[in-house]
Amino acid sequence: EVLAGNVGYVELLSFAYQPNEIADAVASAMTKVADTDALIFDVRANGGGSPDAVRLISSYIFGPKPVHLNSLYFRPANQTTHFYTMATVAGKRFGPDKPVYVLTSRRTFSAAEEFTYNLQSLKRATIVGDTTGGGAHPGGMQRLPAGFAVFVPSGRAINPITLTNWEGTGVRPTIAVPSDSALDVALRAVRKKVVS
Repeated sequence: EVLAGNVGYVELLSFAYQPNEIADAVASAMTKVADTDALIFDVRANGGGSPDAVRLISSYIFGPKPVHLNSLYFRPANQTTHFYTMATVAGKRFGPDKPVYVLTSRRTFSAAEEFTYNLQSLKRATIVGDTTGGGAHPGGMQRLPAGFAVFVPSGRAINPITLTNWEGTGVRPTIAVPSDSALDVALRAVRKKVVS
């Protein structure tokens, strides 16, 4: 939606979709906010999902030249997959030059943290809210005797700039505030930046 002062606001509740499942909805939402003066992504309630969905949405806030967002190394196959922004997108881009803010909470996790960490590392967004949950290593549950299970990582995220990730530490915000006040704080920061 477009908030007062021509500020775009997009709440991303999940990245748990493949790009072909959400491409039309993403194109529609991003086209609606493409001509705003600043853009706020809200991932405070986002528990994660697919790095391909992160790639799709991120592509709208960069130019057509592909930007290396993240890499995932998978131990069982000894294989690394690299994720770059897309050269072409459906609809209209917000573009690489206007301010972007990402709202976070302690519930922001996994792929939502990747989205946040990527944009922070690339200096493309100001992060506002709480430190995120700290889950950067993909994996799966392994059953144990007596009905127990344990999560076993099978890979790890590798940021091309920091050469590390947010596992165990979370993504620390640029502006640390309680998550329930993050939107108000971001809007104040937007107004201050747009006026100056």
